[in-house]
Amino acid sequence: MTTTLLLARHGQTVWHAENRYAGVSDIGLTDTGRAQAEALGRWAAAHPVDAIWTSPLSRAVATAEPACRALGLVPRREPGLVECDFGVVEGRTLAEFEAEDPDRAAAFRADPVAHPFPGAEDPAAAAARGAAALRRIAGAHPGGRVLVVAHNTLLRLVLCTLLSIPAGEYRRVFPRLRNAAISELRMNPDGSAALLSLNVPCGTDVP
Repeated sequence: MTTTLLLARHGQTVWHAENRYAGVSDIGLTDTGRAQAEALGRWAAAHPVDAIWTSPLSRAVATAEPACRALGLVPRREPGLVECDFGVVEGRTLAEFEAEDPDRAAAFRADPVAHPFPGAEDPAAAAARGAAALRRIAGAHPGGRVLVVAHNTLLRLVLCTLLSIPAGEYRRVFPRLRNAAISELRMNPDGSAALLSLNVPCGTDVP
């Protein structure tokens, strides 16, 4: 049986509001991010799911909390959903890095998988662990509907992997996952996937 995964990026954080890479840094939600989480909770109340899984980072757990509260579910944390480690760019913007090292920034822009930031996690490895995590979650809920709250770069890499898109194209094909918006992914028993919707707002005008 196919499983429906409803993928959501966590709510806004201070660093993300300033377009800074957060990665594995455990940065909390802003007031806007908490409002986005509440909107996701209201959406979940109107579109119930069977389970809720999250990245272990606090911004993802906090984003899932209103949905868990609305549905009486306990969130399940999946280490494989943690965001990529961005190495030397953690807490910085791409523009700041570019001013310091324009050649490496240009290489990253050309192919972020072949030329990741210095000290960063291998994006191909991150994509593989994230895809394996989604397949495990789908396998635990055959025929079900599952809300998965994770992260912008990891989810874009995973979507490329599951949809047979070259991973190095993730920034072009999926420029951005909106905070607390829903992307619907159908997971098949053989591990293949189909993307049914992308960046669907949860009925809120919170940016």
